[in-house]
Amino acid sequence: MHIPDSFIPMSQAIIYWLIALPFVFMSLKWARKELDDLKVPILAALAAGIFAIQALNIPIGMGTSGHMVGATLVAIIFGSPMAGVLVLTLVLLVQGFVFGDGGITTMGANILNMGVISGFVGYYTFVALRNKAGIKGASFVGAWLGLFISAIVCAVQMAIAGTFPLMAGLATMGLYHLIIGFIGEGLITAVVITAIEKSRPDLLDSSLTSTKGVGA
Repeated sequence: MHIPDSFIPMSQAIIYWLIALPFVFMSLKWARKELDDLKVPILAALAAGIFAIQALNIPIGMGTSGHMVGATLVAIIFGSPMAGVLVLTLVLLVQGFVFGDGGITTMGANILNMGVISGFVGYYTFVALRNKAGIKGASFVGAWLGLFISAIVCAVQMAIAGTFPLMAGLATMGLYHLIIGFIGEGLITAVVITAIEKSRPDLLDSSLTSTKGVGA
């Protein structure tokens, strides 16, 4: 999921940066408006946790590896996919510049995949299913689908870049992240959200505990 510099031509990497940057700016705007003294430490703790779980990489061939993302978890807790974009951007910046995990030129693609696509798909899947499946079921499906779709998009990007064939990339990235999504991303997200709902519902976005459903 962390695309190295050599995997995407600069001309394509610039396009992904241009797509990702508006979301990064919107996430900063969200942070200025929504974060307070209580939420900042929670956001920082989530960022640290996501940094740690992403260090658990599973090699899946063709120079790629699979791992959890965490954007949906953050988005659900804060009630906005912009929170997921912000946290994943911060995590990717540290990983790329400090630890060399993921490219600098390709960071726009990585932010797009892991922050924007995973966060938005996961969060709004959660929103759509919340009333029917409950918080646990909706968070599980949302986190799983967000991870899976972001992996598929990554495979398509690699195919466009000529790094590896489309069908081989879809099969490899899709299959492994399908499994990782079920036994990792989906399960952990559901467990964490359910635990917070029961023990510290005040830490969740207020729309989760209201009778009116989940807001954007």
